Order: sequence, then structure tokens, then C-alpha cells
Amino acid sequence: MADLIVIAFDSEPQAEAAYNEIQSLQNDLVVELAGLALVKVDGEGKTKVEYPGAVGKVGLGAAGGALFGTLIGILFFVPFVGLVFGGLFGALFAGIDKTGLDAEFRERVKNTVTAGKSAVVVYATKLTEDKFAAALAPYQGTVVQTSLSADDEKTLIHDLDAK
Repeated sequence: MADLIVIAFDSEPQAEAAYNEIQSLQNDLVVELAGLALVKVDGEGKTKVEYPGAVGKVGLGAAGGALFGTLIGILFFVPFVGLVFGGLFGALFAGIDKTGLDAEFRERVKNTVTAGKSAVVVYATKLTEDKFAAALAPYQGTVVQTSLSADDEKTLIHDLDAK
């Protein structure tokens, strides 16, 4: 089971500090990352996504990387994707709505990460929750979290391969 955690922050510096802390937590074996991203939403609602550089030890394989990238796109660029690709993602959304990434979760993320805020998106395969929460508490983020079973992940990766 993997956890998808979106932590929204009122300021970009808070989000950047938490992002760096999460990378340290991985080095300390508090979290095992399958994906990590820093999302910045400017005052006009335009989104910029950053991923750890070569220094980051995020365990993404090709399929997992494609899945994480798609999850980021679905959570933060849905209106744009819908306009550009039309019905291309219809089957993928049908599969997603059967997982923890259902419309309710996506709506909570949309309502939490609004214009002028920043967020850290964590896709963790292992997590020591108490240590993780304690380490991030000083950054005062708002957490939106869901879980994906191994079967959900396999289904989503299969649906991605079909595109």
C-alpha cells in the first residue's frame, strides 16, 4: 500500500523547507519515497512543479515515474488536460475514481492548494507516521492524504500503458 500525501502551505518558503525536510527524512529512513514534488501556485493560479534533482534518492522506476507524473497532472492540471486531450483520459479517470484518488479526494486537494499557496506532494511506499508528522509539524501545513493499494497501483499503471 502506498500513501499519497498532499501538504499545502500558506507560503512558498514553508513548502520549500518542508520539501527539503522530507528528503532528509528519506535519508533517515523515516519515509521511503516513490515520488516527491514541490508545487507552487502563483497568485493567478498558474502551477509550477519541481522534482528532486539528481541528489534526491526517489525510487521511481519507469512505470512508477509515469504514474506519479500522471497523478500530479490529474491533481493540479485537470482543466488544462481536459481541454487539450479531450476524452483521451476518460478510461484512466474511470479507473482512478475506483481508487483513493476519487473525485472527492481531488476536490479536497483543489480546495486546499489554491492560488498563492504551495504544496509538497509525497508518494510514499513506507512511512513512520509519528516521526514523519512530528518532523513536519513546525512547517504548519494542511494535510490531504489517501492510500492506494498495490492492486490500485497496478491497475493505474496498466491503464497508463494502454494510452
